[in-house]
Amino acid sequence: MSNKLFVGGLSWNTDDQGLNNAFSAFGKVVEAKVILDRDTGRSRGFGFVTMEDTVSAKTAIEQMNGASLDGRSIRVNEATERSRGGGGGGYGRR
Repeated sequence: MSNKLFVGGLSWNTDDQGLNNAFSAFGKVVEAKVILDRDTGRSRGFGFVTMEDTVSAKTAIEQMNGASLDGRSIRVNEATERSRGGGGGGYGRR
């Protein structure tokens, strides 16, 4: 299991510090980051929390998944690496 957690369903008002505070009850938080829209600077409604160890990460998932944070019910699970798509486009000629 990874120490990095995906946190979805965040309130627009939740910031990095609020995310850190919510998860620090389960162990040392290495990093807490709310993802912002690059054009507006507003929260995109999700973020990532990296815990110091897997035990803390597992406990945080169990306790925080479905919990309320800043008035919203959040989803918490293990973060997965985004696959790098093949990209490209167009159509092949034969």
